[in-house]
Amino acid sequence: MSTTPTFSNEVSVGEQADEHGVDEFEVVDEALELEATVELEIQGRIDSNHPDAGVSGLTLAGEERLAARELEIRRTRERVDSRQDSDREERTRRRAAVGSRERRDEFDQRAGSVDAWLGPDRIDAREQLPQEELGRVNQEAMRLAGELDGWSRAAISRRLAQEVVDGRDVRSAVLAVFEELKRAPGQVIPIGVIPEVERREVSIEGRVETLWNPSHPSIAQVGLIADDSGQTRVTIWKASNAPWIKEGEKVRIHGAARNWYEGRVSLAVTGWSTLHFPERGRWWE
Repeated sequence: MSTTPTFSNEVSVGEQADEHGVDEFEVVDEALELEATVELEIQGRIDSNHPDAGVSGLTLAGEERLAARELEIRRTRERVDSRQDSDREERTRRRAAVGSRERRDEFDQRAGSVDAWLGPDRIDAREQLPQEELGRVNQEAMRLAGELDGWSRAAISRRLAQEVVDGRDVRSAVLAVFEELKRAPGQVIPIGVIPEVERREVSIEGRVETLWNPSHPSIAQVGLIADDSGQTRVTIWKASNAPWIKEGEKVRIHGAARNWYEGRVSLAVTGWSTLHFPERGRWWE
């Protein structure tokens, strides 16, 4: 009895899996995509911005962008004086300074037509006084400087000398200058002289005598403030956001608006006014 080998076409499970796995993978094209390097991009920008470079290689949109950019550069750099060593800014500053001096001189000339001491050709009046009289003026100026806040001794002596040169004696000049500087803008004036002041705003200091209920909802407080020279009605508007005052306390008001109420002068505290309380927050109270 003879035996013959039998060959089968069956394939093992592992081999079938390998064949299917190979067939399922897609073929990938490994050809590299060409990209410009950084050096090539830089060189391309240099070539495109070169003044001798043409625009034949650009698209229509690129040509329009290039033309717009060149127009913008010309417009921003265009100036009458385009030299590298241009001094246009310096010349502009000098011209502005000259114009400022001319306007100031013109103002001084107009002021000099009203008061000779304010003219552009004015001189220091103290130079025209004899030595003895100048000494008296300086002595009185030192005394007034201690009584007037905000005025220097030099300014007071200059003003006294002007009055003396105009024909006053030293004593009457002292009285006139003292009253003038005491009522100058920004100075705290006596309440009794408020009707004589022609300014729209004044500054006072006094004690709150009485307060009463406001007659209008837009008024925060209303009352009387008095000092040794007199008293006046003071109205504090709500819109001013001013601090509240109390009866009996001392208050200093800067920039109070002057007006008239029932034939009498009165004051109003507005948003431009400032209130100070000298006696508030004292450590011995």
